[in-house]
Amino acid sequence: MLHTVSEWLWWDRLWLPEKVSWSDLEDSEGCVYAKASQLYAALPCALCLLFIRFLFERYLATPLADLWGVRDRVRLTAEPNPVLEKYFCSQARFPSQTDLTYLCKKTSWPERKVQVWFKRRRNHERPGFRKRFCEASWRCVFYLFAFVAGVLALYDKPWLYNLKEVWAGFPKQSMLPSQYYYYLLELGFYLSLLLSLTFDVKRKDFKEQVTHHIATLTLLSFSWISNYIRIGTLVMACHDSADILLEGAKVFNYAKWHWSANTTFVVFTALFMLTRLVIFPFWLIHCTWVYPLEEFAPFFGYYFFNVMLLVLQILHIYWAVLISRMLLKLIFSKLEGDDRSDEEEADSDSPKERNNKLSHINGSGARGRANGH
Repeated sequence: MLHTVSEWLWWDRLWLPEKVSWSDLEDSEGCVYAKASQLYAALPCALCLLFIRFLFERYLATPLADLWGVRDRVRLTAEPNPVLEKYFCSQARFPSQTDLTYLCKKTSWPERKVQVWFKRRRNHERPGFRKRFCEASWRCVFYLFAFVAGVLALYDKPWLYNLKEVWAGFPKQSMLPSQYYYYLLELGFYLSLLLSLTFDVKRKDFKEQVTHHIATLTLLSFSWISNYIRIGTLVMACHDSADILLEGAKVFNYAKWHWSANTTFVVFTALFMLTRLVIFPFWLIHCTWVYPLEEFAPFFGYYFFNVMLLVLQILHIYWAVLISRMLLKLIFSKLEGDDRSDEEEADSDSPKERNNKLSHINGSGARGRANGH
């Protein structure tokens, strides 16, 4: 049965154009083609990147945080209470009014004291500025390195300047060493992001981020197997260019260099809109949707690849709306903080005051909210 499933999964007509089979993509006459087995190298690459990230954050980002005066806020520790701790860990971080009354009776504490306990306990779970600074620093450096690698892999290629060259001779296009290492770097990075989800900073668009990472890994893997490597390298370079500025804006923001952060954010917004809402849909998706039909009849892989690109484009539009709101707040009011991360609560905040505070923060401080790829 497994053999039958494998044969169906790797059926030529699913992933390759008519009159082309997997046997046509065997290495021969100096031509080297991408192979599915090479994707296994992404796992050790991801583990290496996680180790490099650990060293970077510990020995470079942390001293830089000290140099720039990035400090975590002083947090008051919640008083030990097994009843409240059990409720917090197993049921909810924000108790309802009914549960609050029940917990008051169970602990013999006044309502105000229970509320303060939950605020302090929630603050204890939130990552501090230094952790956010180190994470943003790592991503900024990686995206810069990856973008430079992409430029070096593409600058002298004809398909960078004429997109019809992407499909010249497809799928019998020999793989270049620069393409192999560029793909391996990007696959390893996005796989490392999935592996580090449990200890990375949790943000409000967590589900969108997971969707983005899975869609990206699926696209990269499929484009590698089916030899969509030329368009794959263009898509990766297009995405990395804006991400450098986004993470840089976060770094400046956590360091309280507000003018630099705001300026970087404005430039990021312009570049994001250009690359994700203009170049990506009207150049790259057009290239994968229209030009291939001049060379061969549509097949399942053609539709699959374009649908996954459209999934990314939907995420781009979602993030573009958020970024536009942030830009308006920057122009007409004060923009500070990272709206995707929970803000710490003061002991004096009542539930009503806290809601008002979060509403104000969500409306005015969202520089780091959109981490679009």
